[in-house]
Amino acid sequence: MTLQLLEVYAPRDFLNMEEIEGKFPVVSFWTADKEDDKKLTRILVETNDVERILDYLENLPGGMDTYQAILLPVQTYLPRKEEKQEEKEKELQRASRHELFTSVEESSRTSISYMLFIVFSSLVATVGIIKNSPAIVIGAMVIAPLIGPVTAVSFASVLGDFKLIWKASLTSIYGLGIPIAISALFSFFFSPPIYSDEFLARTDIQIVDVIVALASGAAGALSFVKRNEGALVGVMVSVALLPPAVVFGMSIGSGSFPDAIVPFILLLVNINSILLSAVVVFWLSGIKPARWEDQQNANTSRKLSLIFVSVISIVLLGAIIFINIVV
Repeated sequence: MTLQLLEVYAPRDFLNMEEIEGKFPVVSFWTADKEDDKKLTRILVETNDVERILDYLENLPGGMDTYQAILLPVQTYLPRKEEKQEEKEKELQRASRHELFTSVEESSRTSISYMLFIVFSSLVATVGIIKNSPAIVIGAMVIAPLIGPVTAVSFASVLGDFKLIWKASLTSIYGLGIPIAISALFSFFFSPPIYSDEFLARTDIQIVDVIVALASGAAGALSFVKRNEGALVGVMVSVALLPPAVVFGMSIGSGSFPDAIVPFILLLVNINSILLSAVVVFWLSGIKPARWEDQQNANTSRKLSLIFVSVISIVLLGAIIFINIVV
């Protein structure tokens, strides 16, 4: 049982804990009166119930300007309560929409640290491909922060937040444009490593590459909703995005435009597959806005996103089949 502590600082008569306990399975709560006619209420709940309580608070009279809420993780709670097997929830345990949205907003920012990490990972990946060193390429994918903005695009699509979609999309474009530009610049000083296995691997495209990208996007989205993002999942996403972008940039920089077609298609296929699988995972996880009118916008946005990405994926799959037949 994963628990979280919700601290609500509000006027004394703002919260009715009897009503909250009747609506939600509260583990425990504590209150403390303050000197400014306000009260601090600490509510201990299971992770899966946090989102419903936060939605309840948002809909109380007075709105979000009336209170301040802080969500804290709970490492342990004593005394432990034994869980009955029949009472365990079968749904996926995930963080609240509010917590995930805060993380998404942070990931969609084009910060200086994000740009520096992209530059460093691009340099390392380019050198690794030139030297045909898998270890160096893997190291580049470890430090590449590409999972954040790409996941943010899918998450914002499910919520119907078009402003956040645009913001995260721009950050993703920067994250892919920088390695393309750096690798293209390298091609002015170094010949394309046409005998490098790391280079050749991105000039060949198969249907199985789509499966890898779909799995990467699903794993990234699943780790995100469970709030246990790790370096290994980030590497999975970077595997599908960073090396093809570098090889594409090398081909463009050396003037080998026909050779740039396959890595470009591979990059597009991977991007679309990751977005598609992430949208599906977020949708199946039950992530949606609280208000009815926002839910209608989110439903429209999600459907349009699935249709748009699916159509592009079908077109790209046709291109993969055509390339393999012709070659």
